[in-house]
Amino acid sequence: MSGTERTDSPGAAGAGPAVPARLPAAGRRGPGGGPPWMGAGMPAEKSMTFWPSAKRLIRRLRPYRVTLLLVVALGAASVALSVYVPRLLGRATDVIFSGVIGRRLPAGATRQEVVAGLRARGEDDFAAMVDRMSVLPGAGVDFAALNRIAAFAVVLFVLSSVLQWWQGYLLAGVVQRAVYALRRDVEEKLHRLPLPYFDRQPRGELLSRVTNDIDNIAQTLQQTLSQLLTSLLTVVGVLVMMVVISPLLALIALVAVPLSVLVTQQVARRSQKQFIAQWTHTGTLNAHIEEAFTGHELVKVFGRRREAEATFARRNDDLFAASFHAQFVSGIIMPAMMFIGNLSYVAIAVVGGLRVASGATSLGDVQAFIQYSRQFTQPLTQVASMANVLQSGVASAERVFDLLDADEQSPEPAAGPVPPRTRGRVAFDHVSFRYEPDRPLIDDLSLVAEPGQTVAIVGPTGAGKTTLVNLIMRFYELDGGEITLDGVETTAMRRDELRSAVGMVLQDTWLFHGTIRDNIAYGRPGATDAEIRAAAAATYVDRFVHSLPGGYDTVIDEEGSNVSAGEKQLITIARAFLADPALLILDEATSSVDTRTEVLVQHAMAALRSSRTSFVIAHRLSTVRDADLILVMERGSIVEQGTHERLLAARGAYHRLYQAQFEQAMVDAGEAAS
Repeated sequence: MSGTERTDSPGAAGAGPAVPARLPAAGRRGPGGGPPWMGAGMPAEKSMTFWPSAKRLIRRLRPYRVTLLLVVALGAASVALSVYVPRLLGRATDVIFSGVIGRRLPAGATRQEVVAGLRARGEDDFAAMVDRMSVLPGAGVDFAALNRIAAFAVVLFVLSSVLQWWQGYLLAGVVQRAVYALRRDVEEKLHRLPLPYFDRQPRGELLSRVTNDIDNIAQTLQQTLSQLLTSLLTVVGVLVMMVVISPLLALIALVAVPLSVLVTQQVARRSQKQFIAQWTHTGTLNAHIEEAFTGHELVKVFGRRREAEATFARRNDDLFAASFHAQFVSGIIMPAMMFIGNLSYVAIAVVGGLRVASGATSLGDVQAFIQYSRQFTQPLTQVASMANVLQSGVASAERVFDLLDADEQSPEPAAGPVPPRTRGRVAFDHVSFRYEPDRPLIDDLSLVAEPGQTVAIVGPTGAGKTTLVNLIMRFYELDGGEITLDGVETTAMRRDELRSAVGMVLQDTWLFHGTIRDNIAYGRPGATDAEIRAAAAATYVDRFVHSLPGGYDTVIDEEGSNVSAGEKQLITIARAFLADPALLILDEATSSVDTRTEVLVQHAMAALRSSRTSFVIAHRLSTVRDADLILVMERGSIVEQGTHERLLAARGAYHRLYQAQFEQAMVDAGEAAS
C-alpha cells in the first residue's frame, strides 16, 4: 500500500492543522456522512475503578510468578535481617547501661545483695531495675561483648543490603519484561483495530496512550513494587518483634494503623478522579500539539496562530488544574501519616520510660521498640506516599486497557479461499453500507469491473467514491450484499491475502524516514536493486533521482520536505508499480501536482494500469476520458455509467459535471482576457 487510507470523511485522513473552530462531538459526522471524529480526545467508555484496574495490571505479572516468588523470598530474608538489628542494638545499649550502673554499685557484692540493700533503703523502683539487669556490681562496660554485638550487626546489615540488591535486580527484569509485553500487545492490538476506531481518535491522543501512559505504567511499577513489597514485609517483621518485646507497647503502636488506613482511603478516593483527569488532559493536549505542528504552515498562512495558542493555553490550563489537584490531594497523605506516627512515637516513649523506671522493661528493649515503632510507621508512611504514584499509574493503565478492550475488526477466516490466479475481476452485488444506522450512504449498489478494465469513479464530494474503494479493501465491513474478487467473496478471504493483490496510490502521499530506495522497496520486501530501478524508470522517478545528492540513497525526512509534491507522488507510484498488484486503486493521485508534473504522473499511472484492473477516483474529468467505464456517483448510488462519449451524449449528471469544470472555466478565462 503506498499511502495512508482515506475516506470521504474528515477524520480518516488523520489529524489536520489546529483551528479555533470547535471539533465535532463524539457521535456526530463530518461532511459526506463519514465516520465520527472524536475531537476532544476523551475516552469513550466510563473509566474503571481503581481496584479492578490495579488487579488487572498485577495479573500481567503472572507469567513471571516464579521469579516473583524468589523476589519475595529475598525480600523476606533481607527484611528479617534488618528487622533483627534493632533488637541486637538494644542488647548493646543494655551492655553499656549495665556497665554505667555497675560502676555505681559496691564492688565485691552480688547483685542479689545490692538489690536487697536498695529495697531496705526504700529504693524499690531502682532495686527492681537492677534486679532485671544483667549487671556486675563494681564492673564497668564490657567492651568485648559490645564489639561482638557491633560486628554481628555490621554483618547483618551487609547481608541485608546484598539480598535487597539481588531482589531489586530481579524485580527490575520482571517489570521491564511485563511492560515490554504490554507494548507488544498494544502494537498488535492497533493492527487488529478497524479503521473506524482511528477515525474517532485524534492521533495525538492515541500516541499519548501508546507512549506516555505505558511509560508511566513502567515507572510506577518500578518505583512502587519493590518499595511496596519491602514495606509490607517490614510491617509484618516489625510487628512480630514488637509483640515479642512488649505486647502493651505493640498495642499502642497498632492503634495508629486503622487511623492511617482510614486517612489513606479518604484521600485516595478523592485524588483518583484527579489522576484520571490529569492523564486524559495530557492526551488532549498532545493531540492539539501534534495537530498544530503537523499543520503549522496552514496555521500561519491563515493567521490562526493566536487561536491555536489560545487553544493550547486553555488545554494546558486544564492539565495544570487537574495535575495540581491530583498532586495536592494525594500529597496530603504524607504529612497526615507523619502526624499520626509522631503521636504514636510520643505515646510509646512516655509509656516505655515509665516501664523502664518501674523495672518492667529494660532500657535496651525500649530503645529497640522506639526504633521498631519508627520502622513500623515508616513503611506505612511510604505506602501512603506511594498512593499518588500508584493512582497515576493505574489511571494510565485504565487508558491503556481501554485501548486493549476496544472492539476489533471481524475475525479472519481460519483458511480463507484464494483465487488460483488473481485476474482482477471485481463485482459488487447489491452492496449496502452506512456509517450511521439511520443515515444510508451506499444502498443496493451493483457493478462489475472486468480484468484489465480502467473504472473511473466521479461525483461530488461526499458521494461515496473513496468509501467504495475502501469497501473493496475491507477497511469497513458491509451492511448488506457482497463484493467478490475473481468469484471469491472478499469476506471469506484473509485481509492480508486480499490486500496483497491490491495496490493503492492516494492523494495524500506517505513517505517514511529513509532512502528513496527503501521507500520504493516498501511495495515489495525482498525486491532486488535492479527491480527497484526498473520500477523507478517506468514511473519517471529515475528522471529526477540522479539530480539529488545521494541518488537512490538520498534520505527523505519524515515530512518529505527535500522532494517536491510531484516527486513524492511519483515515488508512491513506483512503490505500487514494484508491488505488481492485480488490482489498482488511484485516489486523486494527481490533484496536488502542477500541470507539467501531472503529465509525468499520468504517463506513470498509464504504465501502472497496463493489464490491471484499475479504479480511478478523480475530480478532474480530463484524467478519466480514456477510462473503459466511468461511474457517476451521487449520494452513494451510481446514477450513470458508461464511456466518456456516451455519458456526454446522455446529457445527464456527467454532462453537468463536465460543463461545470470545462465550459465555465473557458468562460472565466475569456472574461479574464477581456
